[in-house]
Parts: sequence; C-alpha cells; structure tokens
Amino acid sequence: MEFRKIFDTIPEQFDRFRPRYSPELFDFLIHRAKIGPGKSVLELGPGTGQATDPILQTGCDYHAIELGEHLYAKMREKYDRFPNFHIVNDDFITHGFGQQRFDMIYSAATIQWIPEEVAFSKTFALLKPGGVLAMMLTKADYKTPNAELYEKIQKLYDQYFKPDIPYTHGGFRYENAQNYGYTEFERHDFHGRREMDPDEYVSFCGTHCDHIVIPEPCKTAFFEGLRKTVAENGGKVIFDDTYVLYLAQKPR
Repeated sequence: MEFRKIFDTIPEQFDRFRPRYSPELFDFLIHRAKIGPGKSVLELGPGTGQATDPILQTGCDYHAIELGEHLYAKMREKYDRFPNFHIVNDDFITHGFGQQRFDMIYSAATIQWIPEEVAFSKTFALLKPGGVLAMMLTKADYKTPNAELYEKIQKLYDQYFKPDIPYTHGGFRYENAQNYGYTEFERHDFHGRREMDPDEYVSFCGTHCDHIVIPEPCKTAFFEGLRKTVAENGGKVIFDDTYVLYLAQKPR
C-alpha cells in the first residue's frame, strides 16, 4: 500500500488525534488571501478536516479533493450540512477539474505526497491570476520539554521501530514553487503547545503512517512500551509545536 493511502485505514483515530493548526495562522492566511464569500478555495487532501473549519466558515465556495474513501466519507459526515461545502473522492494527480479555477489552493501536510512537478504546475494552472498557494505543516518538538522521557522513548524506537515499508518521503522543497512561475514566496511561523496523557500519546503515534505499518508483534510491544514509559515518567508528553505556513502567489 502507498503511504499516502495508509491514513485511510484509520479515519476515526485520524480525526480524533491528528493535530490542528493555530487560530493565528488561519487569521493571517484568511486576511492575506482575502478569503470570504465570493471566493473559491480548493483544499488538497483534507483528511478529516484538520484545517477545514476556519476556511469553510468564512463563507467561501469551499472545494476539497480527498484520495481516501473513508476519509472522504468522514468529511461528508462532518460537513455536508454546509451549503458552501463541496468535495470529490479522487486523486489530485489525475483528476480533471475542467474549467474550475480557484482564488486559493491550500494544503495541510498533504502537498508533499504529490510529485513536485505535478504539485506546483497543476496548482499554478488551477489558480486564478493573483491566486494564492498556501502550504502548512507542523514541526513538533517533544525532545526539549521532555528531555529524560525523550531518551527513554528513543530506546523503544531502537528496539521496536521496524516498519514493513520504508519511509522515503521528506525531501519536498516548498521553495521550489518559485521554479514553476510562483512569486512572492514567504514563510511564516506560528506556535502552540499540546499536552497528552499516555493513552492520547499512543493514539497520536498510531496516526503516523510509518508507525501504522510496524509488523506484529513489534507493533503491540512498541505501543505498550510507549504507554508504560510515559505513565511511569510524569504521565504526560508535552509538544512545543511550530506551525509553518508557506505562501506563494500566481502573478496577476
């Protein structure tokens, strides 16, 4: 199974435990891109809506394309009641958008799953002149606020973290948007903090694509070890999050 399809196997867990983004990030983005009624927006791979509500609630004409059929079903369950909500269950790489064009296209930790040439050239073609491409991701630091616990957790990784499928992603370069016609490339950082108890931490770890594919019996031993280690070392894990927002614009 492709890594980008693995999340579709855990829609309920994904919905409950994947991190959201800071309100300050959305306030900034909505103001900068001038999103609201009369504007058309496309979200790439919304998952179960981790970055959907603030944009949808502006009253814009919201569209999304989601590869996973179970994630798509969860999105419809949550948002079908909104008259400005539209979603298709398909692959952005091959989907034909016809004459649709958008004022903003945005991705919350999704665009890096698309080959660079397709990601940037296709979004560029789908944007109206002056349209904005927004790409966000979370950089989570739990080493700094939990130094001793972090070292104990790393020993569990050394012992049990043996995924069936090697994770080879991580080389996506957001700044390369400038090689495909985009201008005014910017980065903005926002900050937040999460705190998890042992069960919440294990459930969150279980939403990482490379953790889902750890084979048994290592998988059960790994997650039980994580739960026990956190419980015996303060009973919580703190994450200092940096929410990174990259912006690029199609020239007018």
